[in-house]
Amino acid sequence: MKLRKITAVIICALLLAGSLCVGAYAEEGKKFYLVLGDSIGYGSGLVNSREACYGKIVADTDGYEYANDAIPGHTTRNLLDRLKEDKVIEHVKKADIISITIGGNNFLLGNIFGLLFDGIVKQDYSGIDSIAENFYKDFDKIVSEINALNPDAVILMQTIYNPQTGYIGEVYQQGADRVNAQIVRYAGEHPDEVVIVDIAKALTDSETDFASDRIHPSKVGNEKIAVEILKTLKDLGLGENTEPVINTPGIDITMTGSFTGAVDAVSRLFHFMSLIYNFIRNLFPFIG
Repeated sequence: MKLRKITAVIICALLLAGSLCVGAYAEEGKKFYLVLGDSIGYGSGLVNSREACYGKIVADTDGYEYANDAIPGHTTRNLLDRLKEDKVIEHVKKADIISITIGGNNFLLGNIFGLLFDGIVKQDYSGIDSIAENFYKDFDKIVSEINALNPDAVILMQTIYNPQTGYIGEVYQQGADRVNAQIVRYAGEHPDEVVIVDIAKALTDSETDFASDRIHPSKVGNEKIAVEILKTLKDLGLGENTEPVINTPGIDITMTGSFTGAVDAVSRLFHFMSLIYNFIRNLFPFIG
Protein backbone atom coordinates (compact mmCIF):
# COMPACT_ATOMS: atom_id res chain seq x y z
CA MET A 1 0.00 0.00 0.00
CA LYS A 2 2.81 2.31 0.96
CA LEU A 3 4.62 1.46 -2.30
CA ARG A 4 1.50 2.35 -4.30
CA LYS A 5 1.29 5.75 -2.59
CA ILE A 6 4.96 6.44 -3.29
CA THR A 7 4.48 5.42 -6.93
CA ALA A 8 1.43 7.67 -7.25
CA VAL A 9 3.34 10.61 -5.78
CA ILE A 10 6.20 10.06 -8.23
CA ILE A 11 3.80 9.89 -11.18
CA CYS A 12 2.04 13.09 -10.06
CA ALA A 13 5.37 14.82 -9.66
CA LEU A 14 6.43 13.77 -13.16
CA LEU A 15 3.13 14.92 -14.63
CA LEU A 16 3.39 18.26 -12.83
CA ALA A 17 6.96 18.75 -14.02
CA GLY A 18 5.86 17.93 -17.57
CA SER A 19 3.00 20.40 -17.43
CA LEU A 20 5.32 23.11 -16.13
CA CYS A 21 7.74 22.43 -18.96
CA VAL A 22 4.92 22.59 -21.50
CA GLY A 23 3.68 25.85 -19.95
CA ALA A 24 7.16 27.36 -20.04
CA TYR A 25 7.58 26.27 -23.65
CA ALA A 26 4.22 27.80 -24.56
CA GLU A 27 5.28 31.07 -22.95
CA GLU A 28 8.56 31.06 -24.85
CA GLY A 29 6.71 30.15 -28.03
CA LYS A 30 4.57 33.31 -27.97
CA LYS A 31 5.10 35.71 -30.85
CA PHE A 32 6.55 39.08 -29.88
CA TYR A 33 4.68 42.14 -31.17
CA LEU A 34 6.41 45.53 -31.22
CA VAL A 35 4.96 48.98 -31.96
CA LEU A 36 7.27 51.71 -33.27
CA GLY A 37 6.56 55.25 -34.41
CA ASP A 38 4.83 58.38 -33.17
CA SER A 39 1.92 59.48 -30.99
CA ILE A 40 -0.58 57.40 -32.95
CA GLY A 41 1.23 54.21 -31.96
CA TYR A 42 1.69 55.56 -28.44
CA GLY A 43 -2.06 56.08 -28.08
CA SER A 44 -2.05 59.81 -27.34
CA GLY A 45 -5.80 60.14 -27.92
CA LEU A 46 -6.45 58.08 -24.78
CA VAL A 47 -6.02 58.91 -21.11
CA ASN A 48 -5.06 55.28 -20.44
CA SER A 49 -2.95 54.82 -23.56
CA ARG A 50 -0.69 52.10 -22.15
CA GLU A 51 -3.59 49.79 -21.34
CA ALA A 52 -6.00 50.60 -24.18
CA CYS A 53 -4.10 51.64 -27.33
CA TYR A 54 -4.47 49.53 -30.45
CA GLY A 55 -1.12 47.78 -29.91
CA LYS A 56 -2.26 46.45 -26.55
CA ILE A 57 -5.59 45.36 -28.04
CA VAL A 58 -3.81 43.42 -30.81
CA ALA A 59 -1.45 41.78 -28.30
CA ASP A 60 -4.29 40.82 -25.94
CA THR A 61 -6.43 39.48 -28.77
CA ASP A 62 -3.83 37.13 -30.26
CA GLY A 63 -1.89 36.44 -27.07
CA TYR A 64 1.37 38.04 -28.12
CA GLU A 65 4.20 39.27 -25.97
CA TYR A 66 4.20 43.02 -26.45
CA ALA A 67 6.29 46.18 -26.26
CA ASN A 68 5.45 49.72 -27.33
CA ASP A 69 8.41 51.98 -28.16
CA ALA A 70 6.45 54.69 -29.99
CA ILE A 71 7.14 58.31 -28.94
CA PRO A 72 4.76 61.26 -29.44
CA GLY A 73 6.03 63.89 -31.87
CA HIS A 74 8.52 61.64 -33.61
CA THR A 75 9.36 61.95 -37.28
CA THR A 76 11.17 59.47 -39.52
CA ARG A 77 14.50 61.02 -38.49
CA ASN A 78 13.64 60.52 -34.82
CA LEU A 79 12.73 56.89 -35.46
CA LEU A 80 16.08 56.32 -37.18
CA ASP A 81 17.81 57.63 -34.05
CA ARG A 82 15.54 55.50 -31.86
CA LEU A 83 16.70 52.36 -33.67
CA LYS A 84 20.18 52.96 -32.21
CA GLU A 85 18.97 52.81 -28.59
CA ASP A 86 19.80 49.63 -26.67
CA LYS A 87 16.27 48.93 -25.45
CA VAL A 88 14.76 49.38 -28.90
CA ILE A 89 17.48 47.27 -30.52
CA GLU A 90 16.72 44.49 -28.03
CA HIS A 91 13.00 44.65 -28.84
CA VAL A 92 13.56 44.73 -32.61
CA LYS A 93 15.84 41.69 -32.44
CA LYS A 94 13.19 39.82 -30.45
CA ALA A 95 10.16 40.87 -32.52
CA ASP A 96 8.20 38.59 -34.82
CA ILE A 97 5.85 41.40 -35.86
CA ILE A 98 6.60 45.15 -35.95
CA SER A 99 3.86 47.77 -36.47
CA ILE A 100 5.06 51.19 -37.62
CA THR A 101 3.14 54.44 -37.77
CA ILE A 102 5.30 57.37 -38.86
CA GLY A 103 5.28 60.28 -41.32
CA GLY A 104 2.49 62.60 -40.18
CA ASN A 105 4.83 64.73 -38.11
CA ASN A 106 7.18 65.08 -41.07
CA PHE A 107 4.81 67.63 -42.58
CA LEU A 108 2.82 68.59 -39.48
CA LEU A 109 5.58 69.75 -37.13
CA GLY A 110 7.58 72.85 -37.93
CA ASN A 111 6.03 73.25 -41.37
CA ILE A 112 2.30 73.51 -40.92
CA PHE A 113 1.78 77.27 -41.20
CA GLY A 114 4.05 77.59 -44.22
CA LEU A 115 2.34 74.64 -45.88
CA LEU A 116 -1.08 76.10 -45.09
CA PHE A 117 -0.11 79.41 -46.64
CA ASP A 118 1.36 77.76 -49.74
CA GLY A 119 -1.55 75.35 -50.11
CA ILE A 120 -4.50 77.61 -49.33
CA VAL A 121 -3.28 80.93 -50.68
CA LYS A 122 -0.97 79.88 -53.50
CA GLN A 123 -2.24 76.36 -54.26
CA ASP A 124 1.40 75.30 -54.24
CA TYR A 125 2.18 71.88 -52.76
CA SER A 126 5.81 71.60 -53.83
CA GLY A 127 6.86 71.84 -50.17
CA ILE A 128 4.85 68.73 -49.35
CA ASP A 129 6.29 66.98 -52.42
CA SER A 130 9.76 67.56 -51.04
CA ILE A 131 8.77 66.32 -47.57
CA ALA A 132 7.27 63.16 -49.10
CA GLU A 133 10.44 62.44 -51.08
CA ASN A 134 12.54 62.79 -47.93
CA PHE A 135 10.08 60.53 -46.11
CA TYR A 136 10.76 57.81 -48.68
CA LYS A 137 14.53 58.06 -48.18
CA ASP A 138 14.19 57.92 -44.41
CA PHE A 139 11.71 55.04 -44.52
CA ASP A 140 14.06 53.06 -46.74
CA LYS A 141 16.77 53.51 -44.08
CA ILE A 142 14.35 52.55 -41.29
CA VAL A 143 13.45 49.26 -42.95
CA SER A 144 17.12 48.58 -43.71
CA GLU A 145 18.04 49.17 -40.05
CA ILE A 146 15.28 46.81 -38.89
CA ASN A 147 16.29 44.15 -41.42
CA ALA A 148 19.91 44.38 -40.31
CA LEU A 149 18.83 43.69 -36.72
CA ASN A 150 16.12 41.14 -37.51
CA PRO A 151 15.63 40.02 -41.13
CA ASP A 152 12.78 37.67 -40.13
CA ALA A 153 10.46 40.25 -38.56
CA VAL A 154 7.24 41.03 -40.43
CA ILE A 155 6.93 44.82 -40.79
CA LEU A 156 3.44 46.31 -40.90
CA MET A 157 3.39 49.90 -42.16
CA GLN A 158 0.27 51.95 -41.54
CA THR A 159 -1.00 54.58 -43.92
CA ILE A 160 -1.62 58.13 -42.67
CA TYR A 161 -5.22 59.16 -42.04
CA ASN A 162 -6.72 62.65 -42.19
CA PRO A 163 -8.46 63.73 -38.96
CA GLN A 164 -9.07 67.30 -40.12
CA THR A 165 -11.96 69.04 -41.84
CA GLY A 166 -12.37 72.41 -43.53
CA TYR A 167 -9.48 74.30 -45.11
CA ILE A 168 -6.84 72.67 -42.96
CA GLY A 169 -8.33 69.31 -43.92
CA GLU A 170 -7.72 70.01 -47.58
CA VAL A 171 -4.02 70.73 -47.01
CA TYR A 172 -3.64 67.86 -44.54
CA GLN A 173 -5.12 65.51 -47.14
CA GLN A 174 -2.50 66.65 -49.64
CA GLY A 175 0.22 65.74 -47.16
CA ALA A 176 -1.33 62.39 -46.22
CA ASP A 177 -1.89 61.46 -49.87
CA ARG A 178 1.71 62.23 -50.81
CA VAL A 179 3.23 60.31 -47.90
CA ASN A 180 0.85 57.39 -48.48
CA ALA A 181 1.87 57.34 -52.14
CA GLN A 182 5.48 56.93 -51.01
CA ILE A 183 4.48 54.08 -48.70
CA VAL A 184 2.72 52.34 -51.60
CA ARG A 185 5.72 53.04 -53.82
CA TYR A 186 8.10 51.49 -51.30
CA ALA A 187 5.91 48.41 -50.83
CA GLY A 188 5.71 47.99 -54.61
CA GLU A 189 9.47 48.22 -54.99
CA HIS A 190 10.14 46.01 -51.93
CA PRO A 191 7.17 43.60 -51.83
CA ASP A 192 8.85 41.15 -49.43
CA GLU A 193 9.88 43.74 -46.84
CA VAL A 194 6.72 45.55 -45.72
CA VAL A 195 2.99 44.91 -45.53
CA ILE A 196 0.66 47.92 -45.75
CA VAL A 197 -2.19 48.26 -43.25
CA ASP A 198 -4.58 50.83 -44.70
CA ILE A 199 -5.58 52.79 -41.61
CA ALA A 200 -6.48 55.82 -43.74
CA LYS A 201 -9.30 53.83 -45.28
CA ALA A 202 -10.56 52.65 -41.88
CA LEU A 203 -10.64 56.01 -40.07
CA THR A 204 -12.99 58.36 -41.88
CA ASP A 205 -15.56 59.49 -39.27
CA SER A 206 -14.33 62.75 -37.73
CA GLU A 207 -17.01 62.59 -35.02
CA THR A 208 -16.18 59.16 -33.58
CA ASP A 209 -12.77 58.03 -34.83
CA PHE A 210 -10.73 60.91 -33.41
CA ALA A 211 -10.17 62.39 -29.96
CA SER A 212 -11.13 65.93 -29.03
CA ASP A 213 -7.67 67.17 -30.04
CA ARG A 214 -8.69 66.30 -33.63
CA ILE A 215 -5.36 64.63 -34.29
CA HIS A 216 -5.22 61.26 -32.54
CA PRO A 217 -7.46 58.20 -32.71
CA SER A 218 -10.14 57.96 -30.03
CA LYS A 219 -11.17 54.79 -28.21
CA VAL A 220 -13.24 53.86 -31.26
CA GLY A 221 -10.39 54.79 -33.59
CA ASN A 222 -7.89 52.63 -31.70
CA GLU A 223 -10.28 49.69 -31.84
CA LYS A 224 -10.72 50.16 -35.60
CA ILE A 225 -6.94 50.23 -36.10
CA ALA A 226 -6.62 47.06 -34.03
CA VAL A 227 -9.21 45.32 -36.21
CA GLU A 228 -7.35 46.25 -39.42
CA ILE A 229 -4.08 44.93 -38.00
CA LEU A 230 -5.73 41.75 -36.73
CA LYS A 231 -7.25 41.12 -40.17
CA THR A 232 -3.86 41.60 -41.80
CA LEU A 233 -2.15 39.27 -39.33
CA LYS A 234 -4.78 36.58 -39.88
CA ASP A 235 -4.30 36.88 -43.65
CA LEU A 236 -0.55 36.45 -43.11
CA GLY A 237 -1.07 33.38 -40.93
CA LEU A 238 0.33 35.17 -37.89
CA GLY A 239 -2.92 35.53 -35.95
CA GLU A 240 -6.21 33.75 -35.45
CA ASN A 241 -8.71 36.38 -34.34
CA THR A 242 -10.27 39.45 -35.90
CA GLU A 243 -12.71 40.27 -33.09
CA PRO A 244 -10.73 42.54 -30.74
CA VAL A 245 -10.37 41.60 -27.09
CA ILE A 246 -10.85 44.74 -24.98
CA ASN A 247 -9.48 43.97 -21.53
CA THR A 248 -9.33 47.66 -20.59
CA PRO A 249 -11.80 50.04 -22.29
CA GLY A 250 -10.16 53.19 -23.61
CA ILE A 251 -10.90 56.59 -22.08
CA ASP A 252 -10.81 59.46 -24.56
CA ILE A 253 -8.86 62.58 -23.69
CA THR A 254 -10.95 65.74 -23.29
CA MET A 255 -9.69 69.12 -24.45
CA THR A 256 -11.57 72.42 -24.40
CA GLY A 257 -9.05 73.97 -26.79
CA SER A 258 -6.38 72.49 -29.00
CA PHE A 259 -3.53 73.21 -31.34
CA THR A 260 -5.77 72.38 -34.27
CA GLY A 261 -8.24 75.02 -33.10
CA ALA A 262 -5.56 77.68 -33.53
CA VAL A 263 -4.50 76.16 -36.84
CA ASP A 264 -8.14 76.20 -37.94
CA ALA A 265 -8.36 79.93 -37.26
CA VAL A 266 -5.14 80.56 -39.19
CA SER A 267 -6.34 78.41 -42.09
CA ARG A 268 -9.55 80.46 -42.32
CA LEU A 269 -7.44 83.61 -42.36
CA PHE A 270 -5.33 82.14 -45.14
CA HIS A 271 -8.48 81.27 -47.07
CA PHE A 272 -9.59 84.91 -46.83
CA MET A 273 -6.12 85.96 -47.99
CA SER A 274 -6.39 83.53 -50.92
CA LEU A 275 -9.56 85.26 -52.10
CA ILE A 276 -7.77 88.61 -52.11
CA TYR A 277 -4.63 87.09 -53.64
CA ASN A 278 -6.50 85.44 -56.51
CA PHE A 279 -8.66 88.52 -57.09
CA ILE A 280 -5.52 90.63 -57.51
CA ARG A 281 -3.94 88.00 -59.77
CA ASN A 282 -6.99 88.04 -62.00
CA LEU A 283 -6.78 91.80 -62.25
CA PHE A 284 -3.02 91.78 -62.81
CA PRO A 285 -2.04 88.45 -64.42
CA PHE A 286 1.63 89.42 -64.58
CA ILE A 287 1.84 89.13 -60.76
CA GLY A 288 3.41 85.75 -59.78
